[in-house]
Amino acid sequence: QVQLVESGGGLVQAGGSLRLSCAASGFTYTLYDMGWFRQAPGKEREFVAAVSRFGDSTRYADSAKGRFTVSRDNAKNTVTLQMNSLKPEDTAVYFCVRERLGDSGKIDYWGQGTQVTVSS
Repeated sequence: QVQLVESGGGLVQAGGSLRLSCAASGFTYTLYDMGWFRQAPGKEREFVAAVSRFGDSTRYADSAKGRFTVSRDNAKNTVTLQMNSLKPEDTAVYFCVRERLGDSGKIDYWGQGTQVTVSS
């Protein structure tokens, strides 16, 4: 059974940092690209960042470039999102996702989400 469990969310002041982690289980982790989406109140879910199966390639939304870093540890089956210079508009529920095998950008599993709140 595929499981994606996020941790690390919380409340932070604008300009601060947070580090989100996702523990994956129930599948062969190194076969899949992994990533993060977010959903702000009243808005659609949006892509944030993704990392390739061996961690050698990353993709970012324009809003995340230069501030967020996505990485993975294939020995621990984890994916991490380091978020720096946070802004109030980064406030959202952040979801760890698994990208569909052979269909980059399409998501087949979602975590339950972790709340990030950035105060001004």
